Amino acid sequence: MGPRARPALLLLILLRTVATQGRPPRSHSLRFLFMGASEPDLGLPLFEALGYVDDQLFVSYDHESRRAEPRAPWLWGRATSQLWLQLSQSLKGWDHMFIVDFWTIMDNHNQSKVTKLGVLSESHTLQVILGCEVQEDNSTRGFWKYGYDGQDHLEFHPETLDWRAAEPRARTTKLEWEVNKIRAKQNRAYLERGCPEQLQRLLELGRGALDRQALPLVKVTHHVASAVTTLRCQALNFYPQDITMRWLKDRQPLDAKDVEPEDVLPNGDGTYQGWVALAVLPGEEQRYSCQVQHPGLDQPLTATWEPSLSGTLVTGIISGIAVCIILFLIGILFSILRRRQASRGAAGDYVLAECE
Repeated sequence: MGPRARPALLLLILLRTVATQGRPPRSHSLRFLFMGASEPDLGLPLFEALGYVDDQLFVSYDHESRRAEPRAPWLWGRATSQLWLQLSQSLKGWDHMFIVDFWTIMDNHNQSKVTKLGVLSESHTLQVILGCEVQEDNSTRGFWKYGYDGQDHLEFHPETLDWRAAEPRARTTKLEWEVNKIRAKQNRAYLERGCPEQLQRLLELGRGALDRQALPLVKVTHHVASAVTTLRCQALNFYPQDITMRWLKDRQPLDAKDVEPEDVLPNGDGTYQGWVALAVLPGEEQRYSCQVQHPGLDQPLTATWEPSLSGTLVTGIISGIAVCIILFLIGILFSILRRRQASRGAAGDYVLAECE
């Protein structure tokens, strides 16, 4: 993969992370996504931040401007100066922390070498997702994860104040960070207290806009390619993004290993779309149904594939016309034959009359 392709892939991975991390019903979350590239020519700044309440982008920040910008209509003109000041200061602090961590990780990978021209010999990317989730019973769950060059790298565990290394190369950084107990305690304090308090203030500002619901439009389509028959269940234009889609065979759930993973992405207008596909044997399509669960639905919705009525109608009309034409031609042929027989009979009578 070329270096210029990385930013687009990185952004897609981060957006999919936000869109597909489902929450239990009646829970809320605050997530911050941090990303950056060690070389600016990759299309990413040294540090860029996106903040989401539930699944709605509400703030952005980048290293060059050092300014937090509101991104949600429900936040424009309504955020108090104190809240916005705290948010801006937090993002500036994370800007500094991100750059320090970036260089630490590159140094521990022996990748911070500088060429004679004073620039890095190759570029790398760092991604961070951190935040909290508050359940209906007010219990909370915090998360803080690092990704390096598009791969899982480190994850913070606030219960034990330690880091889990997702790959062997991360162990050096893990051990270095675990020595700093003050930082670990500060991380836990934010995840367990600061983040939930900030989320509650944002939910109050976004009341109404964040609680709205749009029911999914569900349909099942049929596709045949390279001798493979596939049923595809689509859920369109729904909000919030929390949705569960699964296939049933003869009304019984299928094993997850037999089904393509569920995919949910934003539409760009504040709603979402999701789909799940299944390969089936030709002629057995009617044995399968798609079940969809969404917070806006009182009960699960089930959809099946139905052959196109328009196609059946056209086939019927064509068949009817063909039958009519055949009957019409048979009628004409029969009429011609009768006339010929009648004319032959008349000619025979005339000859007999002359002979008499």
